[in-house]
Amino acid sequence: MSSDIGRFKLEKMIRELKEKRGRGTELISLYIPAGRPIGDVMSVLRQEYSTATNIKDRTTRHHVLEALTAVMQRLKLFKQTPPHGLIIFAGYVAGDAPGDEKMEVHLIEPPQRLRMWLYRCDSRFHTEILEDMIKVEDVYGLIVLDRSEAAFAVLRGKNLEVVEEITSGIPGKHRSGGQSARRFERIIEQLAHEFYKRIGEHANRIFLKIPELKGIIVGGPGYSKEEFVEGDYLHYTLKEKIIGVFDVGYSGESGIYELLVRAKDLLKDVRYMKEKEVMNRFLYHLSRDTGLAVYGEDEVRKALDMGALDKLLLSEDLEKYRIKFKCIQCGYEGETTVKSLDDVLRCPKCGGEVQVIEEKTLIDEFVEKAKNSGAEVILVSSSTSEGKELLKTFGGIAGLLRFKI
Repeated sequence: MSSDIGRFKLEKMIRELKEKRGRGTELISLYIPAGRPIGDVMSVLRQEYSTATNIKDRTTRHHVLEALTAVMQRLKLFKQTPPHGLIIFAGYVAGDAPGDEKMEVHLIEPPQRLRMWLYRCDSRFHTEILEDMIKVEDVYGLIVLDRSEAAFAVLRGKNLEVVEEITSGIPGKHRSGGQSARRFERIIEQLAHEFYKRIGEHANRIFLKIPELKGIIVGGPGYSKEEFVEGDYLHYTLKEKIIGVFDVGYSGESGIYELLVRAKDLLKDVRYMKEKEVMNRFLYHLSRDTGLAVYGEDEVRKALDMGALDKLLLSEDLEKYRIKFKCIQCGYEGETTVKSLDDVLRCPKCGGEVQVIEEKTLIDEFVEKAKNSGAEVILVSSSTSEGKELLKTFGGIAGLLRFKI
């Protein structure tokens, strides 16, 4: 689970870095490949420093030189490049008001071995290489169909996207008899064949452009799915990736969700299914009042402190902070949870002004507590109905207990 937490923190940092902008072309993005000597990197940066002294705009020149100096100072702390390489983002980030700029330096050890060198000075940070490194590898295609309609979806890690739905227009049952009936049936079969071809064309267009596609799962009521799979409708590379065919009661979007349930054994290692499974377990214990489900910040913190929590469920969209403070007037020390770091805090004893001693995100605080107590952390996205319910109904924090408390 630590890898999921690391991925989550990296994804959050990338989102924040992508929003930052410089006043001019003064934000430095530096990618140092694994095995490159630090001395070589310092030599390149000194050359860049010399070149930057010729920048005409005085403010931009000053900012670039300071950013380069900050990068070189950080590199002096390394005897050698980390095993996977090193990524540094540095520069004066523009604030809300003109002239409100702040120097920021971010050092990141990439999750995979970095093989590419990049030095770029721009008005933004270049995060594309890092983004490619954390792309979800487990991607599955889902198709549900019958002779009346079909739906296509892509399951990518924790995200399910229903991409498209199409209908056939094939007429249903008829009352014709004799020759008319046989002729009508031949027409129906031809129309079904044409619809399967359309399904194949849509599937090819959607799935062939996903190079990391791991498998395709097909479902539907009746025999239509077998006719489609056995026929020559899919591109041969996609046909080779079919890993399961399942009976489901519906063929539209609702059939996609039923197909996920039917194929849960095939998809048990996919984050989407892990999250749904643990959330369903939590809701089961809550509805049955077994005493093994807890929710809310205070109750879950209490369970963690007692060592009673088995699984900690945290919403990825939980945006609160835990603050430790000290009153300037009476010296009272305490801690509290706030929605924003800009919230004005007052001493609960004397109402005086307080000084913040320590601040961290609520997610970081609970992850740290879980690590100390041996609880498993599960970060739940809001892309599922269960994930939305965790955030809105239970405040984004819940858990399953080892024993009743």
